[in-house]
Amino acid sequence: MALLITDDCINCDVCEPECPNDAIYQGELIYEIDPNKCTECVGHFNEPQCQQVCPVACIPFDPAWRETPEQLQAKYERLQAEKAARQGA
Repeated sequence: MALLITDDCINCDVCEPECPNDAIYQGELIYEIDPNKCTECVGHFNEPQCQQVCPVACIPFDPAWRETPEQLQAKYERLQAEKAARQGA
């Protein structure tokens, strides 16, 4: 499952640079997470880095976007392949 930034976000800017998949971006009012890019840091770290650095604990798991560890690993591998293809182009 992907992560979700709630309305409790204070726009402190600490989560965005921690995301290894560039899934976090500045939305209209608060930071948001692209669930198509969020792997919960699978493939990079043991725990989601955005959750670790968030000072207000406003980044829960998104219950509307459920994924198994295998699906998260597959997404990580797809994102890495896409990144490699862009760098090689």
